[in-house]
Amino acid sequence: MMPAGSLLDTHLTNLAAALVPYRRCERQLARWGADLAHRLAGGGRLLVAGNGGSAAEAQHLTAELVGKLRDDRQPLSAIALHAETSALTAIANDYGYADVYARQVRAHGRPGDVLLLLSTSGTSANLVAAAQAARDVGVTTWALTGTAPNPLADACDEVLAVASPDTQVVQELHLVTSHLLCEYLEQELPAALATVADPATVHPGPGEPAPVRTGVEVVLDGGTGQQVDA
Repeated sequence: MMPAGSLLDTHLTNLAAALVPYRRCERQLARWGADLAHRLAGGGRLLVAGNGGSAAEAQHLTAELVGKLRDDRQPLSAIALHAETSALTAIANDYGYADVYARQVRAHGRPGDVLLLLSTSGTSANLVAAAQAARDVGVTTWALTGTAPNPLADACDEVLAVASPDTQVVQELHLVTSHLLCEYLEQELPAALATVADPATVHPGPGEPAPVRTGVEVVLDGGTGQQVDA
């Protein structure tokens, strides 16, 4: 019998308590995964950043996207910003550690990309600065944090906050979140790729421009009305 108050019992109790509110994140996870599938299929990229254990989780996520989670598929563009060690250390040396991610976001981020920031505390200054830089360059920002409100959650467009005061539990559910994001993304990816392959199927919303077709359209005379896309 496991002794009452053991480390394992305490840890699992804290994890179980956080799982109850986490279950309510299903719609958000599905929406994020589907959104990411369409962005990456259309040529966008995911930038991810964190510090310490959260940096390791960020790199875990990008590995799943560039590689695969379950079934074979095309590689998707995802970059863990801390893994660019020469750029990271040069920026830290020349500008300070608070700018190590913000400067990379300004270099790599484009409208349509997503910046995902992981922080158990939600108070990391370099991540808040990265979110602000992303807003300047038109990059969508998502945050994975511990209990909200917190500065990072406030700086980002959307946040998934794990309701636990235990840093380890927060990190563990961030890993679950990464896996679920990939699951939902891979579920939506065939439809996203089909949309890219046939842009005529895209229906713009109110006030949005119609999609631009690529290639050259050649209309053949002769009364046939035949049209060939080159």
